[in-house]
Amino acid sequence: MPLFKRITMTFTFKEFKKSEKSGFPHYFVVGNPIGHSLSPVMHQAALDFHNINAQYHAIDLNQADISDFIGWLNRDEFLGCNITIPYKSQFIEVVDHIDSYAREAGVINTIAKSDHQLIGHNTDIHGFTSPILKYTDQIEGGRVIVFGTGGAAKAVKIGLENLGVEEIVFVSRAPQNSNMNSDHVWLETVSYDQWQSFADEASMFVNTTPLGMSPNIDRSPISDFDVELLENKICYDLIYNPMQTKFLKQADEFGATTINGLDMLIMQGNRSFEIWTGKTFPFESIKNLLINSLT
Repeated sequence: MPLFKRITMTFTFKEFKKSEKSGFPHYFVVGNPIGHSLSPVMHQAALDFHNINAQYHAIDLNQADISDFIGWLNRDEFLGCNITIPYKSQFIEVVDHIDSYAREAGVINTIAKSDHQLIGHNTDIHGFTSPILKYTDQIEGGRVIVFGTGGAAKAVKIGLENLGVEEIVFVSRAPQNSNMNSDHVWLETVSYDQWQSFADEASMFVNTTPLGMSPNIDRSPISDFDVELLENKICYDLIYNPMQTKFLKQADEFGATTINGLDMLIMQGNRSFEIWTGKTFPFESIKNLLINSLT
């Protein structure tokens, strides 16, 4: 079945409440800012593909509207939502129950409804690990260097633990303030002028920071002086816009295996969609749709 590419709109919550769309069954992605999100493109395509009578909207949610928004979650027309920056930690207090991944990570990115209760899920962990399962032999028992210590980094930590990584080195602008810890692996948090001494024995580098994200595409967590440390490693950037960040270009020049964030975006979205509907994305069609949206 061909996918219908619907023109999606971003609303403030006040705008959405006043719109005629508020009376139809709907899903959301909420964040601030949210205009860059591709979630409406892929989720609406999946809803249309499966002939599900619902719409998916991006909501640019202000802090002042959160209480009003929380009340909205109990409406029959509301079916579920995705959550992104800066609300992943804050909304964990909103739901009635959370899944084990959300409990471990301390953040949720998906809310589902079940028996009139709100259930918080973390699908980022599933999304992160899916594209690197084929590299398990290379990273199991080894060391991974992760740039950033925010909410995405917490999901990455759990995913790496599940894949059998034994050492994780987090790189932070303020390592003294990091709350990263683990009962399962050796873990260290270092500054941007210290990670280089850990690089030789690392099998993979992961960028969880926004460095290199559109429109600031000339930035990277790796300085040009250190790019040779990426030689023949696996380099994974969670950014998907642009699809080839400066970090991945640097890695490619030194023969690294490169992975961008598009598959993670799709797989975490697919897991949310499964939780809501019991159905899966038409993966290749949605991937092509997103690539067309990014080019």
